[in-house]
Amino acid sequence: MERTSKRIIWIAAGTIVVLAVCAGFVFTLLTAKVPARDGEGDRYIYVDRDDTPDSVRAKSDLGWRWDIYNKVFSFRPRTGRYRVQPGTKCMELYRELRNGIQEPIKLLVPTSRTMDRLAATLSESLMVDSAEIASALTDSAYCDTHGYTTATIPALFIPNTYEVYWDISVDKLVERMERENSRFWTAERKAKAKAIGLTHEQVATLASIVDEETANNAEKPMIAGLYLNRLRLGIPLQADPTVKYAVGDFSLRRILNVHLRTESPYNTYQTAGLPPGPIRIASIAGLEAVLNHVEHNYLYMCAKEDFSGTHNFATTLAEHYRNARRYQKALNARGIR
Repeated sequence: MERTSKRIIWIAAGTIVVLAVCAGFVFTLLTAKVPARDGEGDRYIYVDRDDTPDSVRAKSDLGWRWDIYNKVFSFRPRTGRYRVQPGTKCMELYRELRNGIQEPIKLLVPTSRTMDRLAATLSESLMVDSAEIASALTDSAYCDTHGYTTATIPALFIPNTYEVYWDISVDKLVERMERENSRFWTAERKAKAKAIGLTHEQVATLASIVDEETANNAEKPMIAGLYLNRLRLGIPLQADPTVKYAVGDFSLRRILNVHLRTESPYNTYQTAGLPPGPIRIASIAGLEAVLNHVEHNYLYMCAKEDFSGTHNFATTLAEHYRNARRYQKALNARGIR
C-alpha cells in the first residue's frame, strides 16, 4: 500500500514537472522575442511574389520557432513590407507575416518629365516593376478607361507624399491617384479653372510649362498670367520648354532656329494654343499659379541676364527684343552655345 502511494506521488510529481516544462515551453514560444541584430533598430522584411515559405522563414530569423508554429498553423506567403521592431515577439511576427499585416510606406510622387521616369522612380519604393507601371501609363486603352489619353495622363498625378502599401498593384495605385486628384480639384479650384476657360487637364498642361520656365514659385503666377494673355489673344505661346520637349532634350541652354523648326504638336512656336498634354507632371505650386495667376498686360518674357532663374517681362515686341539681346550677350559671354 505504501509502495503504491509513493508510486502515485512520483507519477503526480513527474506529471507536474512535465506539465511545468510544457507550460514553460509554450510560454517561451508565445513570449520569445525575435533575435536582435547588433546595432539595428527597426528592420523590414519584404515578401514579394517570388517568395516561398522557406524564403520567408529565412528572412524572419525565427529559426526553430517557425517550424513549430507551422505545425499548428498553415502558412502561405503574403506579399508586403513587414516591420520588425526591437522587442517584437516571435509569435507576433509570425502572425503578421501569416495574415499579411504589413507596414505602409511613404511614397513620393515627383514632378517627373516622362512617364518612364515616373515609373522608374515609383518602382524604387514599390514591389511593382517599373516596366509594368510604364506599360500601363503609355497604353492608350488603359488610359482611356480612366478618362485620359497617353498625352494627358500626367495630369492625373498630384505631386505629394502618400501612404500606401509596398505591394500595391498598378491598378490600385492609379485608383489611389484618382482619389487624390479628386481631393485636389475642389469646387473652388474647378470654378477658377472654369473662369479661365480651361479643363483641369489643360490647367496641368499650362502649369507644366510654367514649372519648366522657372523654379521660382513667387514668379510662377506672373508667367501663368502672361501665357493666359497669349491664349486669350490667340498668340502662339512660343514657350521654349515645349521646344525642348519636342526635341527630347531638356538640357538645352540655348534654343536655336534648328530647334524651332522641329515638327511636333508640342512645339508651341509652330502650333497655336496649348500642347496636347503636360510636358511634365505639374507641381502643386504650378497648378496654383495658373488658377491664381497675376492679371497684367505682359505678352513677352526673357530670362534675366543675371541667370537668376527669373525673367524680364515686356508688353511690346521692341521691349522684348532689348531684353533678349541682353540675355544673348550674357550667353555669349559665358560661352553657352
